[in-house]
Amino acid sequence: MTIIDAHSHLWWQQDTTWNGLPIRTLEGNGSRSNFLGEERQMLPPFMTDGHNTAEVFLSNMDYAQVAAAVVVQEFIDGLQNTYLSTVADQHPDRFFCYAMADYRHDGFYEQAQHLMAAEGFRGMAIPAHRLLGRSLLGDEMMRMFRLMEAHDWYLSITLADGDEQVLQLSEVIRQCPRLRIAIGHLAMAAPPATPPWENPSWQRQVLLARNKNVMLECGGITWLYNSEFYPFPSAARALREAADLVGADKLMWGSDYPRTITAITYRMSYDFICRSPLFSDAELAAILGENALRFYPFRDLPELPYIKNMSE
Repeated sequence: MTIIDAHSHLWWQQDTTWNGLPIRTLEGNGSRSNFLGEERQMLPPFMTDGHNTAEVFLSNMDYAQVAAAVVVQEFIDGLQNTYLSTVADQHPDRFFCYAMADYRHDGFYEQAQHLMAAEGFRGMAIPAHRLLGRSLLGDEMMRMFRLMEAHDWYLSITLADGDEQVLQLSEVIRQCPRLRIAIGHLAMAAPPATPPWENPSWQRQVLLARNKNVMLECGGITWLYNSEFYPFPSAARALREAADLVGADKLMWGSDYPRTITAITYRMSYDFICRSPLFSDAELAAILGENALRFYPFRDLPELPYIKNMSE
């Protein structure tokens, strides 16, 4: 079975701010960060230099038999375009890397043009849940979407809870029907007072994937259900509910590496789906890799045999 991770993160150095508060690697313990004034275990404790590199990720991927990974970006990690451009050049058969512009300020359209033309990226990531003051239907944003559609570039986007951005993205899809879109974090399937499958707003976000060129990936779902822990039965239930709404052929597995593997192993971030009785073998194969292979331009993926652990 081909396995592709549709939502992961890499960075060379974490040194940025959000809402005026710092996010940066701590000196003396590179696996931890000052995250908005609080010390957090940002990386697994064996990653001690603060660099979240492609080489360490590839080792995890090979061990877990994950053939390829999609690397997205987030404001809380800082802009990583320079490093990710190098990663994409060095490992074109294993990584699809998204660029990110600073959408918080005017002028990001020109940044996107440069990233696509000069740096060779084929997609833009937008953490829209952190841009509630800036409409997805603004003139500059729509110019960028039309440019992306014309050049067959990809959009990775995470929406905020509620209907505001769902309605905006629905209009983007109407105006740019050929734009390839991957909606992140399983539409933020967090467990609030009621389960997400009982939340009409969550359902409306999931239903965007009924559009031809729109997919839904579940990156970070083990983080959203971290309090439940492995094997995350409610996370599997959320996936099942999404599959019932739009079809299993619209879902892609994502790990949210490396943040999620501070609590679990990389293999566990998809193994919980395999162990769930809610999915057929055909649905598992589709969600874990076939859908991403159809959506993204991966070619010549490696065959990764299972290697026994010393404990076996």
